[in-house]
Amino acid sequence: MIPIRPQTIRTPSGDELIVLTRAEFDALTAAVADQLEDADDVAVFDECMAALQNGQDARLPAEVTAAMLSGDSLLRALRRWKGLTQADIAERTKLAQGDISDLENRRKTGTDETLRAIATALDIDPAWLLSR
Repeated sequence: MIPIRPQTIRTPSGDELIVLTRAEFDALTAAVADQLEDADDVAVFDECMAALQNGQDARLPAEVTAAMLSGDSLLRALRRWKGLTQADIAERTKLAQGDISDLENRRKTGTDETLRAIATALDIDPAWLLSR
């Protein structure tokens, strides 16, 4: 930040005016904007953390996100993260293993009821699968 050397001028009516160079003014306004932006970032962070702690928001685990970025579907990434096979999910949901494969490979989308059953089998928040 540049050093600020304001000048004070008194008007005929007795008011004091502060005179800054353009560079000083720009530096001050940039500093204020940075402070406001930092405060906004802190507020957003606090809101997100409160939502997570209250169960209002459940973020995907980093391993699941990484698998999705590598090309896996959400369902496949979640299943692998939980250490389960398609056969495990099929057995727990009473769905055919082929149906699980179709869902993982995006050949089928699945009904809300099916996705809830899979979420239960995976022991995850159903919102992860239902918010497509």
